[in-house]
Amino acid sequence: MKFNDYKYERPEMKEVKAKAQEILKTMEKAESREAFLESMDEFIKLRLYVESMFQLVSIRHSIDTRDEFYDKESDYVDMAMPELQDLVTSFYHVILDTPYKGDVEEKYGKHLLNLAELSIKAFKPEIIEDMQEENKLSSEYSKLVASASILFEGEERNLSGLVPFMENPDRAVRKAAYEAYSGFFRDHEKEFDRIYDELVKVRHQMARKLGYENYVQMSYDGLLRTEYGPEEVRTYREAILNHIVPLVVKLRERQANRLGLDELKYYDEAIEFTTGNATPKGSPEWIIDNGRTMYEELSKETKEFFDFMVEHELLDLVTKKGKQAGGYCTYIPDFKSPFIFSNFNGTSGDIDVLTHEAGHAFQVFSSRHYEVPEYSFPTYEACEIHSMSMEFFTWPWMENFFKEETDKYKFSHLQGTLLFLPYGVTVDEFQHFVYENPEATPEERKLKWREIEKKYLPLKNYEDNDFYNRGGFWFKQLHIFTAPFYYIDYTLAQVCALQYFIRSRNEGKKAWDDYVALCKEGGSKPFLELVELAGLKNPFLPETIPSILPDIEAYLDSVDDTKL
Repeated sequence: MKFNDYKYERPEMKEVKAKAQEILKTMEKAESREAFLESMDEFIKLRLYVESMFQLVSIRHSIDTRDEFYDKESDYVDMAMPELQDLVTSFYHVILDTPYKGDVEEKYGKHLLNLAELSIKAFKPEIIEDMQEENKLSSEYSKLVASASILFEGEERNLSGLVPFMENPDRAVRKAAYEAYSGFFRDHEKEFDRIYDELVKVRHQMARKLGYENYVQMSYDGLLRTEYGPEEVRTYREAILNHIVPLVVKLRERQANRLGLDELKYYDEAIEFTTGNATPKGSPEWIIDNGRTMYEELSKETKEFFDFMVEHELLDLVTKKGKQAGGYCTYIPDFKSPFIFSNFNGTSGDIDVLTHEAGHAFQVFSSRHYEVPEYSFPTYEACEIHSMSMEFFTWPWMENFFKEETDKYKFSHLQGTLLFLPYGVTVDEFQHFVYENPEATPEERKLKWREIEKKYLPLKNYEDNDFYNRGGFWFKQLHIFTAPFYYIDYTLAQVCALQYFIRSRNEGKKAWDDYVALCKEGGSKPFLELVELAGLKNPFLPETIPSILPDIEAYLDSVDDTKL
């Protein structure tokens, strides 16, 4: 069965709630281990069905935000999702309070109970209406970004369609493209400010209703961070500042030198070579064919996975009008199907999608044997290890995509992982400010963004772009609006993935086998336990970041980038 044949039917929440409550009562009255676990499995089956239908809506709406049917269904899901979470929370209460708790742990593991305890802390029925409003505002942001239709070089383009021009070797073209891109956000500044201001206030209101001082700890609990908190993240940000930022400054100066520029302006950062950035040498169909070859040769596990994705048409990759921006991987449990969404635009990012999002998809495909939805994906920081590491494990096949520009791509890719880290912690520190100061005005938020940006990205030069100089760059970052405090997870995972880069070069198959074992574990363990199982070092330890830099710098220094 292909993705377009996956049948959607709206789960009527009135009926779902009645059925769920009936099952929960049966669980509470169960007089044997067998009876309790049987009813528990019945609840899980109902939940997986509802979540599968919601995923179909989310995917199909993101593919075409103009589709009236799925636009309405998306609005319905925004309202229904908190109601489902209320039912799941009730389920958590039952499994934590039952005399068969030990049997639950024996069958599903201690981690499920830990996740249940944390989830209960971050949710009560009193915040359902607030969550519905939050979902509505998040959807409004996504629709506004997807609505971009910008006349550039004689054609109407969405934001993704501008990206190739932002990497053009002609400096004037790059600047014009960047101005067109930022101009969309500037022209809608009041709308973005309003949406975010309302999001901050509704999230703060939820936190106060649940007894938190502010939204920060509520979000950490909601993200199921069982092993670390804001203080550990603050110390980690300092490590990035002390060890990565100085290296990034050197890399940016090296970039300016090979471009023949006295200093980089903001519209120069995306172009790395006077000959242009590395680009894939074929059509989207050609990329998919090469991807299939790559995963067939990488391992028997990846061959099975990618064949499944292609045969069931679980990839929607090319940018088009009305399509939501960005890229993602998700999972449709009733069909045991990952799904990859992206916006191909002719840049190297198209290949990154085929490795990054496929890393997510490979993980959830590998762990689809778990019965409980909590174990399909791990928490976000662990999730991103799979995706970012797959980018490096597939390096031996990059010549298939980039041909004579392979060395250029590899240098750019590895350098890019380091360049990303300071930006990632900028996003995180900004969000801590926002939610610790929920009464700050939109202007104060933008000023704070620019202040933090200068701390971690000291060479950032916006020249005469008033909107960016006023601190508006973050409007483009979807996660700030729709997934608060998620972004630090990318950086934690990147530090782990860089370890796999080193190990894959030094250990070969042993590193790959550890990676496959990590993927098979899914979300059955917390982050730091998965890191240990994967043979990686804890990114929070002060010695971890300094320990990985010599190998990375050695590779970058071995490349004569002036000849690329």
